[in-house]
Amino acid sequence: MTKAAVLVVACAAVVTVAAQTPAPRTHRLEATPSTVAVGYYWAEAKPALRIASGDIVDVDTLLTNNPAGLARAGLPDDKIQGSLKSIVGEVTGDRRGPGGHILTGPVYVEGAAAGDALEVKILSIDLPIDYGYNGCSGFVPENCERGTPARILMLDRTAMTSEFAPGIVIPLKPFFGSMGVAPELGRVSSNPPGRHAGNMDNKELVAGSTLYIPVFVPGALFEIGDGHAAQGDGEVDQTAIETSLRGRLQLTVRKGMALNFPRAETATDYISMAFDPDLTRATTMAIQEMVDFLAATRNMSKHQAYQLISVAGNVAITQLVDKPNHGVHVRLPKSIFTGR
Repeated sequence: MTKAAVLVVACAAVVTVAAQTPAPRTHRLEATPSTVAVGYYWAEAKPALRIASGDIVDVDTLLTNNPAGLARAGLPDDKIQGSLKSIVGEVTGDRRGPGGHILTGPVYVEGAAAGDALEVKILSIDLPIDYGYNGCSGFVPENCERGTPARILMLDRTAMTSEFAPGIVIPLKPFFGSMGVAPELGRVSSNPPGRHAGNMDNKELVAGSTLYIPVFVPGALFEIGDGHAAQGDGEVDQTAIETSLRGRLQLTVRKGMALNFPRAETATDYISMAFDPDLTRATTMAIQEMVDFLAATRNMSKHQAYQLISVAGNVAITQLVDKPNHGVHVRLPKSIFTGR
């Protein structure tokens, strides 16, 4: 057989395999009283949706507030989403808590099992409403004026900015503050992040990013919420510009990808993360996660990897306010790897 004939056969085989691989389905998941978990990640939660690995979820999420709080902040009733009113009114009692976030899901991903990783590819994020809010509490609460309601901030969805005050304009970079899976033990509050990811509040996870989460239970049971239009590292007053979001995410099971903590990748950076009540320990673990990643993927010793992080990496406090855990992440620019 000539080389040309071999090439034709090989190409035909590739086309045949591609034709046999089903295209990912897109599933619409709206936020309703029957499709949310209010305040928890839990292995016993009933799935709101079942999908195949590689499928896409077009999902709505709601801001973490209630109609009464938004009304106190001065928001007209006709601007408060009907879905938020329904969920706050109908999801009560033991269907809530111990945390406070409205999380859409859980999504059961077929084939996911303990020891796998769930790849969450964030394809797009849109702003369905033209406002968000910011409260005041957090890490240094003595700066807050007691009794002051949350502040409503309008969102210019064309310019992708929000005017904080005359002459102070905030660029909008929307992301989901909470994306996670069910942990192996009990019903866990949505407030602190952990190995299951959850309320990471990592502002780097914008559209185009990919998050990898260790899986602990069958189906992973992925949940998402806590939308932010903009946030600074640390989220020091407890809140970002909190808003509702609509996103498209592709969820894929990664067999044999063993993780200690969530990891992520953006167009520009590799990101490691860790969470712990002790900020020093969280920082140590986040750095070690990046060292281990480099040693495993870049043919480097841990000595070399640690040196590289010091000269080229960026260690940041992700958040200080989601008790009991603080979050730390390490960003390493992809641009330093020239391919030689």
